[in-house]
Amino acid sequence: MNRVGRSILPALACAVLLAACQTPAQIQKRDIGAKLHYEIGVDALSKGDLPRAFSELMQSDKMRPDQPDVLDALGVAWRMRGDLNKADAYYRRMIRQPHLSPRNYTNYASLLLQMRHYKQAEAMARKALNDPRYANQDLAMINLGDALLGQDRFNEAIAAYRQALQVNPDSLVAVLHEAQAYARYDRDHYARALYETKLRQLPGNRALTEALLALLKKQNDMDAARALLENYRDLHKSDPLQKAWAEDELNQLDQP
Repeated sequence: MNRVGRSILPALACAVLLAACQTPAQIQKRDIGAKLHYEIGVDALSKGDLPRAFSELMQSDKMRPDQPDVLDALGVAWRMRGDLNKADAYYRRMIRQPHLSPRNYTNYASLLLQMRHYKQAEAMARKALNDPRYANQDLAMINLGDALLGQDRFNEAIAAYRQALQVNPDSLVAVLHEAQAYARYDRDHYARALYETKLRQLPGNRALTEALLALLKKQNDMDAARALLENYRDLHKSDPLQKAWAEDELNQLDQP
């Protein structure tokens, strides 16, 4: 063995001994500190303070490595920062750990969908759905629908979106995704019916209005598009930003 190897081995042995010799009180203190850094990091993440979030979450990971929720939060942070590959690296670490929660799988499925890794996203969505106690099963079902649609499995995707609506009848996202699936496969009339039905329940909803407007333009139904925007503008008279958006869209309709 060379001189460098002989010098490294005692150091490694000391490190192992130190880790093994930690008292229960020291371990508890470490775990409490790691949890506190995680909670502060998640709070910073929810407020959009990415530098603070990274600092706290990385400290938590250093103190107690490979905790699934910490790795999940770091994946979310890197995704918010726009680096999908680094986000994926944290999630790959995460799925090697035991005792993952359905939320962990759901978050990873969402990233994989953004990266267009549809088969992997399907697998993660199905893992999230393995636990019938999961409170946000509709989100996992929507992810599953998107993953199936990305593989051109249209009928299965529609079934997943409808199952999400059975679990959560108020899910606007499920309706939007189902309608967008119909529009993607040139079933515009059914997509339009879905949008219009939901808009009667949620008059003036911006997301629904934008989606229906895009479809009406695709169908070249400018009269209906104009009526939609005028109604939206009238419903938002007291909101200058929403009113300005509607008027700008109306002006664009009038341009040749």
